[in-house]
Amino acid sequence: MAATASSSSGCSALLGFVLAAALFQCSHGGRTLTGLVEQQPLAMTYHKGALLTGPLSVNLIFYGKFTASQKAIVSDFLASLSLVPHKDSVEPSVATWWNTLAKYYATSRTPLPKLKLGKQIVDAGYSLGKSLRDADIAKLAARGAPRNAINVVLTAEDVAVERFCMSRCGSHAASPRSKDGGRFAYVWVGNSAAQCPGQCAWPFHQPIYGPQTPPLVAPNGDVGVDGMVINVASMLAGAATNPFGDGFFQGPKEAPLEAATACPGVYAKGAYPGYPGDLPVDSVTGASYNAHGAHSRKYLVPAVFDPSTSTCSTLV
Repeated sequence: MAATASSSSGCSALLGFVLAAALFQCSHGGRTLTGLVEQQPLAMTYHKGALLTGPLSVNLIFYGKFTASQKAIVSDFLASLSLVPHKDSVEPSVATWWNTLAKYYATSRTPLPKLKLGKQIVDAGYSLGKSLRDADIAKLAARGAPRNAINVVLTAEDVAVERFCMSRCGSHAASPRSKDGGRFAYVWVGNSAAQCPGQCAWPFHQPIYGPQTPPLVAPNGDVGVDGMVINVASMLAGAATNPFGDGFFQGPKEAPLEAATACPGVYAKGAYPGYPGDLPVDSVTGASYNAHGAHSRKYLVPAVFDPSTSTCSTLV
Protein backbone atom coordinates (compact mmCIF):
# COMPACT_ATOMS: atom_id res chain seq x y z
CA MET A 1 0.00 0.00 0.00
CA ALA A 2 1.13 3.56 -0.52
CA ALA A 3 3.28 4.76 2.33
CA THR A 4 1.97 8.24 3.02
CA ALA A 5 -1.39 9.88 3.43
CA SER A 6 -2.82 12.90 5.18
CA SER A 7 -6.29 11.55 5.91
CA SER A 8 -7.42 8.52 7.88
CA SER A 9 -10.13 7.43 5.50
CA GLY A 10 -11.34 7.63 1.94
CA CYS A 11 -14.83 8.64 0.89
CA SER A 12 -16.73 7.77 -2.25
CA ALA A 13 -19.99 8.16 -4.11
CA LEU A 14 -21.91 5.26 -5.56
CA LEU A 15 -24.88 5.26 -7.88
CA GLY A 16 -26.88 2.08 -7.86
CA PHE A 17 -29.28 3.41 -10.49
CA VAL A 18 -29.67 6.50 -12.66
CA LEU A 19 -33.22 7.63 -13.14
CA ALA A 20 -35.32 10.15 -11.27
CA ALA A 21 -33.22 9.79 -8.13
CA ALA A 22 -29.50 9.40 -7.64
CA LEU A 23 -27.87 8.05 -4.49
CA PHE A 24 -24.45 9.18 -3.42
CA GLN A 25 -22.58 8.05 -0.34
CA CYS A 26 -19.30 8.37 1.42
CA SER A 27 -17.69 6.71 4.39
CA HIS A 28 -18.52 9.62 6.68
CA GLY A 29 -21.80 10.93 5.28
CA GLY A 30 -24.09 11.03 2.31
CA ARG A 31 -26.42 13.08 0.22
CA THR A 32 -29.43 12.33 -1.90
CA LEU A 33 -30.11 14.16 -5.13
CA THR A 34 -33.41 14.23 -6.96
CA GLY A 35 -34.02 14.87 -10.62
CA LEU A 36 -31.98 13.66 -13.54
CA VAL A 37 -28.28 13.07 -13.30
CA GLU A 38 -26.59 16.35 -12.59
CA GLN A 39 -23.98 17.71 -15.00
CA GLN A 40 -20.62 16.68 -13.57
CA PRO A 41 -17.42 18.73 -13.65
CA LEU A 42 -15.31 17.98 -16.72
CA ALA A 43 -12.05 17.52 -14.85
CA MET A 44 -10.93 14.78 -12.48
CA THR A 45 -8.63 16.60 -10.08
CA TYR A 46 -5.62 15.01 -8.44
CA HIS A 47 -5.25 16.37 -4.92
CA LYS A 48 -1.66 15.12 -4.53
CA GLY A 49 -2.43 12.45 -1.94
CA ALA A 50 -1.17 8.88 -1.86
CA LEU A 51 -2.71 6.18 -4.04
CA LEU A 52 -2.74 2.47 -3.35
CA THR A 53 0.14 0.70 -5.05
CA GLY A 54 2.20 -2.47 -5.01
CA PRO A 55 0.85 -6.02 -4.72
CA LEU A 56 -2.31 -6.03 -2.62
CA SER A 57 -4.39 -8.90 -1.28
CA VAL A 58 -8.13 -8.49 -1.59
CA ASN A 59 -9.64 -10.29 1.38
CA LEU A 60 -13.34 -11.10 1.58
CA ILE A 61 -15.37 -10.96 4.78
CA PHE A 62 -18.81 -12.48 4.18
CA TYR A 63 -21.12 -11.33 6.97
CA GLY A 64 -24.35 -13.27 7.27
CA LYS A 65 -25.67 -16.10 5.16
CA PHE A 66 -24.28 -16.45 1.64
CA THR A 67 -24.61 -19.57 -0.47
CA ALA A 68 -21.56 -21.23 -1.96
CA SER A 69 -22.69 -20.04 -5.38
CA GLN A 70 -22.95 -16.43 -4.22
CA LYS A 71 -19.49 -16.51 -2.67
CA ALA A 72 -18.07 -17.98 -5.86
CA ILE A 73 -19.55 -15.20 -8.02
CA VAL A 74 -17.73 -12.56 -5.96
CA SER A 75 -14.46 -14.44 -5.44
CA ASP A 76 -14.24 -15.27 -9.15
CA PHE A 77 -14.74 -11.59 -9.96
CA LEU A 78 -11.86 -10.59 -7.69
CA ALA A 79 -9.67 -13.34 -9.12
CA SER A 80 -10.51 -11.98 -12.58
CA LEU A 81 -8.93 -8.61 -11.79
CA SER A 82 -5.43 -10.06 -11.99
CA LEU A 83 -5.77 -12.61 -14.78
CA VAL A 84 -2.87 -12.37 -17.22
CA PRO A 85 -4.02 -12.24 -20.86
CA HIS A 86 -3.07 -15.23 -23.01
CA LYS A 87 -3.83 -16.47 -26.51
CA ASP A 88 -7.14 -17.99 -25.44
CA SER A 89 -8.31 -14.99 -23.42
CA VAL A 90 -11.72 -13.57 -24.28
CA GLU A 91 -11.91 -9.79 -24.40
CA PRO A 92 -13.03 -7.45 -23.07
CA SER A 93 -12.07 -8.82 -19.68
CA VAL A 94 -12.39 -7.79 -16.06
CA ALA A 95 -8.58 -7.43 -15.97
CA THR A 96 -8.73 -5.05 -18.94
CA TRP A 97 -11.31 -2.99 -17.05
CA TRP A 98 -9.03 -2.77 -14.00
CA ASN A 99 -6.09 -1.76 -16.17
CA THR A 100 -8.00 1.28 -17.45
CA LEU A 101 -7.17 2.84 -14.07
CA ALA A 102 -3.51 2.98 -15.15
CA LYS A 103 -4.17 6.43 -16.60
CA TYR A 104 -4.66 7.75 -13.08
CA TYR A 105 -1.37 6.25 -12.01
CA ALA A 106 0.48 7.71 -14.98
CA THR A 107 -0.42 11.15 -13.66
CA SER A 108 0.86 10.37 -10.17
CA ARG A 109 3.90 8.39 -11.42
CA THR A 110 2.85 5.47 -9.25
CA PRO A 111 2.30 1.95 -10.59
CA LEU A 112 -1.23 0.56 -10.67
CA PRO A 113 -1.62 -1.96 -7.82
CA LYS A 114 -1.66 -5.63 -8.69
CA LEU A 115 -4.53 -7.29 -6.89
CA LYS A 116 -4.74 -10.91 -5.88
CA LEU A 117 -7.54 -12.76 -4.17
CA GLY A 118 -6.62 -13.23 -0.52
CA LYS A 119 -8.34 -15.09 2.26
CA GLN A 120 -12.06 -15.48 2.71
CA ILE A 121 -13.67 -15.13 6.13
CA VAL A 122 -17.26 -16.21 6.75
CA ASP A 123 -19.33 -14.96 9.69
CA ALA A 124 -22.59 -16.79 9.07
CA GLY A 125 -23.63 -16.39 12.71
CA TYR A 126 -24.10 -12.59 12.62
CA SER A 127 -21.66 -12.05 15.50
CA LEU A 128 -22.39 -8.31 15.59
CA GLY A 129 -26.11 -8.65 15.04
CA LYS A 130 -28.24 -7.82 12.02
CA SER A 131 -28.13 -4.04 12.37
CA LEU A 132 -24.69 -2.54 11.78
CA ARG A 133 -23.20 0.91 12.03
CA ASP A 134 -20.07 2.22 10.33
CA ALA A 135 -17.99 1.32 13.39
CA ASP A 136 -19.14 -2.29 13.03
CA ILE A 137 -18.10 -2.34 9.38
CA ALA A 138 -14.64 -1.12 10.43
CA LYS A 139 -14.44 -3.93 13.01
CA LEU A 140 -15.38 -6.51 10.41
CA ALA A 141 -12.85 -5.10 7.95
CA ALA A 142 -10.12 -5.47 10.58
CA ARG A 143 -10.59 -9.24 10.42
CA GLY A 144 -8.77 -9.17 7.09
CA ALA A 145 -5.07 -8.47 6.55
CA PRO A 146 -3.67 -5.56 8.64
CA ARG A 147 -1.60 -4.08 5.81
CA ASN A 148 -0.93 -4.32 2.06
CA ALA A 149 -4.56 -5.23 1.56
CA ILE A 150 -8.02 -4.16 0.59
CA ASN A 151 -10.47 -5.87 2.93
CA VAL A 152 -13.94 -6.20 1.43
CA VAL A 153 -16.91 -6.59 3.79
CA LEU A 154 -20.04 -8.01 2.16
CA THR A 155 -23.27 -8.03 4.17
CA ALA A 156 -26.09 -10.46 3.48
CA GLU A 157 -29.53 -9.38 2.27
CA ASP A 158 -31.06 -9.59 5.77
CA VAL A 159 -28.48 -7.27 7.35
CA ALA A 160 -29.35 -3.61 7.85
CA VAL A 161 -26.42 -1.21 7.61
CA GLU A 162 -26.35 2.44 8.57
CA ARG A 163 -27.64 4.54 5.62
CA PHE A 164 -27.88 1.48 3.36
CA CYS A 165 -30.59 2.06 0.73
CA MET A 166 -31.17 5.58 2.06
CA SER A 167 -28.04 7.30 0.78
CA ARG A 168 -25.62 4.56 -0.25
CA CYS A 169 -25.16 1.09 -1.67
CA GLY A 170 -21.57 0.74 -0.47
CA SER A 171 -18.58 2.72 0.75
CA HIS A 172 -14.83 2.62 1.17
CA ALA A 173 -12.47 3.94 3.82
CA ALA A 174 -9.09 3.17 5.38
CA SER A 175 -7.94 2.01 8.80
CA PRO A 176 -5.91 4.28 11.09
CA ARG A 177 -2.16 3.90 10.76
CA SER A 178 -0.78 1.30 13.15
CA LYS A 179 2.34 1.66 15.31
CA ASP A 180 4.46 -0.01 12.66
CA GLY A 181 3.06 2.23 9.93
CA GLY A 182 0.76 -0.34 8.40
CA ARG A 183 -2.80 0.34 7.34
CA PHE A 184 -5.34 -1.18 5.00
CA ALA A 185 -8.10 0.10 2.78
CA TYR A 186 -11.51 -1.44 3.10
CA VAL A 187 -14.73 -1.61 1.16
CA TRP A 188 -18.27 -2.40 2.25
CA VAL A 189 -21.11 -3.41 -0.06
CA GLY A 190 -24.51 -4.77 0.91
CA ASN A 191 -26.71 -7.30 -0.85
CA SER A 192 -29.76 -5.23 -1.79
CA ALA A 193 -31.95 -8.10 -3.07
CA ALA A 194 -34.45 -7.88 -0.19
CA GLN A 195 -34.09 -4.23 0.79
CA CYS A 196 -33.65 -1.98 -2.26
CA PRO A 197 -32.88 -3.84 -5.51
CA GLY A 198 -34.45 -1.01 -7.52
CA GLN A 199 -31.75 1.28 -6.18
CA CYS A 200 -28.62 -0.78 -5.68
CA ALA A 201 -29.08 -3.67 -8.12
CA TRP A 202 -30.20 -1.66 -11.18
CA PRO A 203 -30.08 -2.47 -14.10
CA PHE A 204 -30.86 -6.05 -13.00
CA HIS A 205 -34.05 -4.92 -11.26
CA GLN A 206 -36.72 -2.43 -12.25
CA PRO A 207 -35.92 1.00 -10.84
CA ILE A 208 -37.99 2.65 -8.14
CA TYR A 209 -38.21 5.87 -10.15
CA GLY A 210 -38.34 6.79 -13.78
CA PRO A 211 -39.31 4.75 -16.85
CA GLN A 212 -40.21 1.20 -15.86
CA THR A 213 -38.27 -0.56 -18.59
CA PRO A 214 -37.70 -4.31 -18.22
CA PRO A 215 -34.63 -5.14 -16.13
CA LEU A 216 -31.63 -6.84 -17.68
CA VAL A 217 -30.94 -10.50 -17.00
CA ALA A 218 -28.12 -10.82 -14.44
CA PRO A 219 -25.06 -12.57 -15.95
CA ASN A 220 -24.64 -14.97 -13.03
CA GLY A 221 -28.33 -15.45 -12.31
CA ASP A 222 -28.38 -13.60 -8.99
CA VAL A 223 -29.82 -10.08 -9.03
CA GLY A 224 -28.53 -9.18 -5.57
CA VAL A 225 -25.00 -10.52 -5.96
CA ASP A 226 -24.54 -9.43 -9.59
CA GLY A 227 -25.57 -5.99 -8.34
CA MET A 228 -23.01 -6.28 -5.54
CA VAL A 229 -20.29 -6.97 -8.11
CA ILE A 230 -21.03 -3.66 -9.85
CA ASN A 231 -20.79 -1.82 -6.54
CA VAL A 232 -17.67 -3.71 -5.41
CA ALA A 233 -15.99 -2.76 -8.70
CA SER A 234 -16.93 0.91 -8.20
CA MET A 235 -15.65 0.95 -4.63
CA LEU A 236 -12.38 -0.82 -5.50
CA ALA A 237 -11.71 1.78 -8.19
CA GLY A 238 -12.38 4.55 -5.67
CA ALA A 239 -10.32 2.89 -2.95
CA ALA A 240 -7.32 2.59 -5.27
CA THR A 241 -7.40 6.12 -6.71
CA ASN A 242 -8.70 8.01 -3.65
CA PRO A 243 -7.89 5.84 -0.64
CA PHE A 244 -7.42 8.58 1.95
CA GLY A 245 -9.65 11.36 0.65
CA ASP A 246 -6.89 13.34 -1.07
CA GLY A 247 -6.37 11.42 -4.31
CA PHE A 248 -8.43 11.74 -7.48
CA PHE A 249 -11.99 13.03 -7.25
CA GLN A 250 -14.46 15.57 -8.56
CA GLY A 251 -16.59 17.88 -6.47
CA PRO A 252 -16.52 18.37 -2.69
CA LYS A 253 -14.33 16.16 -0.53
CA GLU A 254 -17.32 15.32 1.68
CA ALA A 255 -19.21 13.75 -1.25
CA PRO A 256 -16.69 13.14 -4.02
CA LEU A 257 -17.22 11.58 -7.41
CA GLU A 258 -14.41 9.14 -8.12
CA ALA A 259 -13.02 7.05 -10.97
CA ALA A 260 -16.14 4.90 -11.46
CA THR A 261 -18.83 6.88 -9.65
CA ALA A 262 -18.20 9.94 -11.83
CA CYS A 263 -19.89 7.90 -14.59
CA PRO A 264 -23.13 6.85 -12.86
CA GLY A 265 -25.30 4.35 -14.68
CA VAL A 266 -22.99 4.06 -17.70
CA TYR A 267 -21.99 0.54 -18.76
CA ALA A 268 -21.68 0.69 -22.54
CA LYS A 269 -21.74 3.09 -25.46
CA GLY A 270 -25.07 4.77 -26.04
CA ALA A 271 -25.95 5.02 -22.33
CA TYR A 272 -28.26 7.75 -21.09
CA PRO A 273 -30.19 8.25 -17.83
CA GLY A 274 -32.28 5.13 -17.33
CA TYR A 275 -30.53 3.16 -20.10
CA PRO A 276 -27.23 1.37 -19.33
CA GLY A 277 -25.99 1.31 -22.92
CA ASP A 278 -25.79 -1.08 -25.85
CA LEU A 279 -24.61 -4.17 -24.01
CA PRO A 280 -23.80 -7.61 -25.42
CA VAL A 281 -26.36 -10.30 -24.62
CA ASP A 282 -25.49 -13.93 -24.02
CA SER A 283 -27.21 -15.98 -26.73
CA VAL A 284 -27.95 -18.86 -24.33
CA THR A 285 -28.97 -17.16 -21.08
CA GLY A 286 -30.14 -13.79 -22.38
CA ALA A 287 -27.95 -12.10 -19.75
CA SER A 288 -26.34 -8.71 -20.34
CA TYR A 289 -22.65 -8.17 -19.59
CA ASN A 290 -19.58 -6.23 -20.69
CA ALA A 291 -16.61 -8.18 -19.31
CA HIS A 292 -15.37 -11.77 -19.27
CA GLY A 293 -13.92 -13.22 -16.08
CA ALA A 294 -12.43 -16.32 -14.53
CA HIS A 295 -14.05 -19.73 -15.05
CA SER A 296 -15.94 -18.50 -18.13
CA ARG A 297 -18.00 -16.09 -16.05
CA LYS A 298 -19.44 -12.87 -17.41
CA TYR A 299 -19.83 -9.66 -15.40
CA LEU A 300 -21.16 -6.13 -15.70
CA VAL A 301 -18.62 -3.48 -14.66
CA PRO A 302 -19.11 0.30 -14.55
CA ALA A 303 -17.59 2.83 -16.91
CA VAL A 304 -14.42 4.53 -15.70
CA PHE A 305 -13.86 8.27 -16.02
CA ASP A 306 -10.85 8.85 -18.29
CA PRO A 307 -8.79 11.68 -16.78
CA SER A 308 -6.97 12.31 -20.06
CA THR A 309 -10.12 12.90 -22.10
CA SER A 310 -12.64 13.86 -19.39
CA THR A 311 -15.07 11.28 -20.76
CA CYS A 312 -16.59 8.06 -19.47
CA SER A 313 -14.73 5.12 -20.95
CA THR A 314 -16.51 1.80 -21.48
CA LEU A 315 -15.28 -1.62 -22.55
CA VAL A 316 -18.00 -2.05 -25.18
